[in-house]
Amino acid sequence: MHQFSKTTAYTIKENQSSIVTQADIDSERKIIEIISKAFSSHNILSEECGFQNRNSHYTWVIDPLDGTSNFAAGIPWFGVIICVLKNFQPVISGCYLPVQNQFYFAEKGVGAFLNNKVMTVSQETALKNILASYSLDFTDEPGKTEREVQIIRRLVQHIRNLRSTNCLVDLCYTADGRFGACANQTTKIWDIAGPLLLIEEAGGIASDLHGNPIHFTFTENDYNRNFEIVASNKTLHPLLIKLFTN
Repeated sequence: MHQFSKTTAYTIKENQSSIVTQADIDSERKIIEIISKAFSSHNILSEECGFQNRNSHYTWVIDPLDGTSNFAAGIPWFGVIICVLKNFQPVISGCYLPVQNQFYFAEKGVGAFLNNKVMTVSQETALKNILASYSLDFTDEPGKTEREVQIIRRLVQHIRNLRSTNCLVDLCYTADGRFGACANQTTKIWDIAGPLLLIEEAGGIASDLHGNPIHFTFTENDYNRNFEIVASNKTLHPLLIKLFTN
């Protein structure tokens, strides 16, 4: 927050949609320092530093500043995601939106909470009554953007309105019921492992765009692979999958 709206300097990483600021680096350094001091034997997987494999059953997955493009532009849609995996399964998740001072927390089998109050996904049963988010980034994969535009067209024709922050806000708002659904075809494990647990513990469901479960098993060679996600309540989810795959 000390750097928010005070710096616009950034470095491009993989492509024009992927950037990093000094705030990302500073946040990640502090988070890793705290976790490593308390749990020195646990693995750490972070967006900027990669995978520190200590051969533990536990892995801390860290996105120190999700929504960096928003942050760098002075837009208050960004936050911190930390998720603990046990044998590659999310078991504890924390997502913090610092501007809004909203802390989302979930524990496997216990529930999901927003600022210590129990939260649930939307109970809406009709797509026409929901706000849904769909986010996408630059890609050089032939035809991918065109295919995504067709999905967006079908989605817009069936929901009330489309929204997009292209960060954890979309997923957190789906977990707390403000959005009825969210989807994104270009994410990494640190983007979605934590929010996925929030959504599931809030009574929702998350899958890839074909309805298949999302598996987070990874190695030093493939931890950076791409994930798809579509999430909503259990009534709307099959309707969305049908829209996306027709």
